[in-house]
Amino acid sequence: MGKIRVLVVDDSAFMRKIIPQILQEDDGIEVIDTAKDGQEAFKKTIELKPDVITLDVEMPKMNGLATLGYIMSERPTPVIMLSAYTPKGAEITLQALEYGAVDFVCKPSGEISIDIKKVKDELISKIKIAATTDASKLTFFAPETVEKKAPEKEKEVKDFVLVIIATSTGGPRALSEFIPKIPRNLPAAYLVVQHMSQGFTKTLAERLNSQSLISIKEAEDGEIITAGRAYVAPGNFHMEIEKIDGNYIIALNQKPTRLGVRPSADMTLFSAAEKFEGKSIAVVLTGMGKDGSAGVERLKAKKALVLAQDKDSSVIYGMPRAVIERGLADEVSSIAGMKDALVSAIARITGGK
Repeated sequence: MGKIRVLVVDDSAFMRKIIPQILQEDDGIEVIDTAKDGQEAFKKTIELKPDVITLDVEMPKMNGLATLGYIMSERPTPVIMLSAYTPKGAEITLQALEYGAVDFVCKPSGEISIDIKKVKDELISKIKIAATTDASKLTFFAPETVEKKAPEKEKEVKDFVLVIIATSTGGPRALSEFIPKIPRNLPAAYLVVQHMSQGFTKTLAERLNSQSLISIKEAEDGEIITAGRAYVAPGNFHMEIEKIDGNYIIALNQKPTRLGVRPSADMTLFSAAEKFEGKSIAVVLTGMGKDGSAGVERLKAKKALVLAQDKDSSVIYGMPRAVIERGLADEVSSIAGMKDALVSAIARITGGK
């Protein structure tokens, strides 16, 4: 296999110089050209047919989101977004993942990051992952609009099912296709672990909440886990649970990374296996690596049910495959069918209560 041919797109002349330098320190990558704006990026994508594009979010004339839309409509190509963390930047970045970007890397110190080398390993790793994806799976996805009726008075559900959702690359898009469809009246609470940078998880939770029937928020340390709600693990924090005075509580921490990630799905699953006394379900969605498989094995020993996303609908079939190949999945479903699979699993595990 030849080198991965990369097109670097950034409006900063400095970034167009330094990003190719750090990428070409890896023998498996060749930067074939750079582009200073969206129009030039689109033209060079058509002409040069790169394997992967790194695309700046904030650019004049045509921003990264608009550029991505043109590229994905005319010549679908795996794209890694480069984003400085700002509330606006985070929102655009999450939209870009719905438009078809494979993943993103957060610039460490703003639009012109002279310390971009801090994220060299992450950027190179994500480019290599992106190069393995099937561009035909990266078409534009628009979350369905749901009618968010005024919530009924919440009934306290003590014996709720704990649903733990684990995902990585391709996750924001998969979550946007799956979670908004979950009915609000299920006797379940949801813990969502998405590998994502600090700050962006809050925006992810807010976007999902605006799209969904159930309530979704970024998890906070010490809050009570409640049926009908979903809690997204904050970037750079593991999410575990504790039982205090009959309630299950979110416990965030910065213990060492596991398999190179924090939050780690395994850490949440280990904690649930140890502390949660009720019924539970694990849902493993698209993602690179095997985070979640060890935790699923431990939770399944406590009679949990396990759902895994199928290969055809996964952007990256790493995390689901690790679970399926270990014989841990009770059901394998497309992302389109995952809501129905979950509703059936909850009915099955509760006896239809």
